[in-house]
Amino acid sequence: MNDIRLLSSDELLRSIVDNEREKRIRDRVTMRVIAELDRRGAASEFGYKDLAGVLQHSVQWDRKAAVQWVANAGALSSSITPTGSELAPELPVTASALAEGAVSVEHVTALAKAMEKLPAEAEAAMVDFAREHPPSAIGKFGKDVAYALFQDDPEPRDAEPGPPVNQLVKSWKNGQLEVKALLDAVTGATLEAMLDPLAKPRPETSGQGPDLRSRTEREGDAFAELVNLMARADRLPDHGGEPVTLTLTMSYDNLAEQVGQAMLDNGERVPAGQVRQLACNAGIIPLVLGDKSQPMDIGRKTRSFPAGIRRVLVARDRGCAFPGCGRPPRHCDAHHIHHWANGGSTSVENAVLLCRHHHTLIHQSEWEVKMVHGLPVFYPPAWLDPLRKPRRNLLHATAA
Repeated sequence: MNDIRLLSSDELLRSIVDNEREKRIRDRVTMRVIAELDRRGAASEFGYKDLAGVLQHSVQWDRKAAVQWVANAGALSSSITPTGSELAPELPVTASALAEGAVSVEHVTALAKAMEKLPAEAEAAMVDFAREHPPSAIGKFGKDVAYALFQDDPEPRDAEPGPPVNQLVKSWKNGQLEVKALLDAVTGATLEAMLDPLAKPRPETSGQGPDLRSRTEREGDAFAELVNLMARADRLPDHGGEPVTLTLTMSYDNLAEQVGQAMLDNGERVPAGQVRQLACNAGIIPLVLGDKSQPMDIGRKTRSFPAGIRRVLVARDRGCAFPGCGRPPRHCDAHHIHHWANGGSTSVENAVLLCRHHHTLIHQSEWEVKMVHGLPVFYPPAWLDPLRKPRRNLLHATAA
């Protein structure tokens, strides 16, 4: 490589991408060699109990890493039966993607784990997702795919479990009350929604300087403030421009037939049987989707997004819409795609939910977001993808 000080930033970043792709291709070759050694039973030739032990000592891998490499190699390689027939790899699409350098060994490990609970025909969708997302996002996507595939299956015949029991344990220690709670999904999500606006770091303009409290300290202070607010019930906190609420989202057909599940703001699901009862709660808002999962736009012509528009954005985007981000709606701002100062309207068609980090990124980088068929689509910088292929956040889309 030339003197890196003479290279542009784009060239330096491209070199990292290219080097990583070449490494992944070499890793695929290594896996094929590992699979062949395992097929031959080479561990016994070297006097070891298993091939992982051979690799552990020959290339100084940790035992866990060596075991994982052997397992991945087996899943990506064809095998020979005692009669001489060749069997296709357990994960053929993953094997091809690794050979291209499109996914990493870490992706392979995450894909193999996710595919344990999915049918073989789901592998292509899983690999497509892995090509554009980090390994840490694959597990949740696999759960969403499993839910989409099996949500219409008959319910098991086992007796249905009873409703979750809320538990609260209190104990006074050295003049302080220690509280431990186990809450059902709805109550837990409600508590999170009420604490979140109170637990934000103090702005530096508050006159107290930077907020040096840890997250646990901020949430502890928020809980204390919430207790005081509940003692004055007419002064509950607001968030996103409206009093703290939860939104239950489900399709009209499922609501009418009382089948399937509704989704809370935080991604937790609630059985349809509970929805009608919960909808009577003034702090819980039912939002029903049409046959194409598109909520209606109730937009208003103001600079700041009113509560009604934010509620529709939550139903559509379900959190930060940036590809691969799992931040929930309560951590997101509403962003004008076409800036309000440049004539952009304050409407659902011109808005997208973004967490604070990705909101800043969209404003300060070459990432772009556009609306395509009523949904936000992101276009990466040319240094990341010369073709600038469109991307969506499938983590939230699969939950729709």
